[in-house]
Amino acid sequence: MIPLSILDLAFITEGSSATEALHRSADLAQHAESLGFKRFWLAEHHSMAGIASAATAVVIGYVAGATKTIRVGAGGIMLPNHAPLAVAEAFGTLESLYPGRIDLGLGRAPGSDQATMRALRRDPASADRFPQDVFELLRYFEKPEQGQAVFAVPGAGLTIPVWLLGSSLFSAHLAAIMGLPFAFASHFAPDLMEEALTLYRERFEPSERLQSPYAMLGINAVIGETQTEAQQAATSLQQHFVALRQGRPSTFPAPRSVSWNSQEQRLLDSTLRYTFVGTAEDVTKNISAFVERYRPDELLIGAPLYSQEERRRTLSGIAHHLMEKSSHT
Repeated sequence: MIPLSILDLAFITEGSSATEALHRSADLAQHAESLGFKRFWLAEHHSMAGIASAATAVVIGYVAGATKTIRVGAGGIMLPNHAPLAVAEAFGTLESLYPGRIDLGLGRAPGSDQATMRALRRDPASADRFPQDVFELLRYFEKPEQGQAVFAVPGAGLTIPVWLLGSSLFSAHLAAIMGLPFAFASHFAPDLMEEALTLYRERFEPSERLQSPYAMLGINAVIGETQTEAQQAATSLQQHFVALRQGRPSTFPAPRSVSWNSQEQRLLDSTLRYTFVGTAEDVTKNISAFVERYRPDELLIGAPLYSQEERRRTLSGIAHHLMEKSSHT
């Protein structure tokens, strides 16, 4: 089995607080570490009542401090929201505190709506400068040249893996020509996954950072004791996703029976195509089939569940059925 990693959004569940959400993220990271997962990534989202990881670098530091060996990183930092120098300094600081354990994934989406973009003082055209900003950020991680006026402290000369993230062909092409690892958001935007994966691999140019293409694909997993229990638990993600797409984000909802209209059902069937729901055996069979078909180099797995116990059980089921079995073959 290929390396398996975790994507966490620090969900603020219905009836809980951001404090509890962040403690649950640290607990889940510790659990993932004990099971042998490779990475634990957190994502930047702003002005969303159900997500506590807006200050992503701060949360990464908290989670890295609560763990010992698992890599902790951003999946991702929305670079157009930030000055490249500030990102280099933040992640240079994290790498200095937790050497050899920090990843930096970069996206060009806003991670917010238009009003929040303005509140972040983001230039609407900043996404157009994404390639230049990535190049500038990479330069800050190199050793300063003599006479260089601006450099990152901490950051300069540190080896921090930089990934490009995307849900379209743009970042796949940019990652290929820059020789960077690439992660595709197939866990919520699967339509262009195969095309992006092919483009990235065919056009990849080796770099000092990476000699051959390395692609990670995102999926979601919801494991229950029974199929019925898992389907009920998955209604939390469905409610969350429909509300988000309809412009009414809220805290992450408790499971409840919901009747979707035809438009909502089409949305869920299409966008959550790679959300695998069922018993541990059924879910891991589906994950294995996904890996066999698309041949990613690594999987990034979300466990979008209301209950912390169910999140932990989902990770345990994946580890038991995939990672432990593969270690004995």
